[in-house]
Amino acid sequence: MTPRPPRARPTRAVRPARPVRCTAHDAASAPRPPDPCRPPGPARAPGRGAWLALAAWAAAPAQADAPLWELGAGVAALQVPHYRGSAQAHRWLLPVPYVVLRGRVLRADRDGTRAVLFETERSHLDLSLDARPPARSRDNRARTGMPDLAATVEIGPKFNLVLGRGEGWKLDLRLPLRAAFALDGGAQPLGWTFAPVLHVDLRTQGWALAFAGGPLAAGRRYHGHFYGVAPAYATAGRAAYAAAGGAAGWGLSARAAHRAGPWWLAGYLRVDDLAGARIRASPLVTQPRHWTLGLALSRVLWTSATQVPQPD
Repeated sequence: MTPRPPRARPTRAVRPARPVRCTAHDAASAPRPPDPCRPPGPARAPGRGAWLALAAWAAAPAQADAPLWELGAGVAALQVPHYRGSAQAHRWLLPVPYVVLRGRVLRADRDGTRAVLFETERSHLDLSLDARPPARSRDNRARTGMPDLAATVEIGPKFNLVLGRGEGWKLDLRLPLRAAFALDGGAQPLGWTFAPVLHVDLRTQGWALAFAGGPLAAGRRYHGHFYGVAPAYATAGRAAYAAAGGAAGWGLSARAAHRAGPWWLAGYLRVDDLAGARIRASPLVTQPRHWTLGLALSRVLWTSATQVPQPD
């Protein structure tokens, strides 16, 4: 008897996959596995906020920190007129201290010594100082036989308004209004001074540059200290003169400084002109336009371990 072959089992038809239905809710829902209803597309570009953040990071370099204070010493060569309008000048080669202070209130830097009273991004108010050295009348031909000129110091508020800034530059308006005093056996009041300036700061290739200029004005007592001639000191070549307050001409200055490791090099140049000044007719004005020059080299010897952000 011949064996019967095994009977083949019928195969079941494969049921087609059910299509996936997508709803508007699915498309707007939170992130999920890849949606089979949406064909793959190109990678999504960063949003506007991401581009703005990237641009801000690239355009605004980080503000480097610096020591709270630095102390050192150096030498300076100076030529400073006895007073504005004088034909004679002091010429000094002398040791000088190097002092930088970056406190929140007290500061001493390229802009002078001052106390910051308030500060915002666009403006600040500080208490600033200025001073002039004494002069001996025997060293000044126009003042021969007159009392020596005492040193003066000026102190008062200075309002600073930033007019524009960019990478490596800043333009501001500075409005210092100060009370003046003669240091002659005490502090003798000399009235007021006002010297508004437009000031430009530039930074390029390791150099800090500054340019400033503007008119000057002062009160009657201040002008009288430098330019007045009492009748007792009048001579055939020097008439008595009563100084008036008001315009005192103008001034322009330029400054450059460079720091290389512990060494600091700086130069200063200023021109003053008494054109249009109320005291132009004083017999003590013998050179209406004159120059102030300075060159200094210092070495930083000590620095604070505390780091603070550098101001603009």
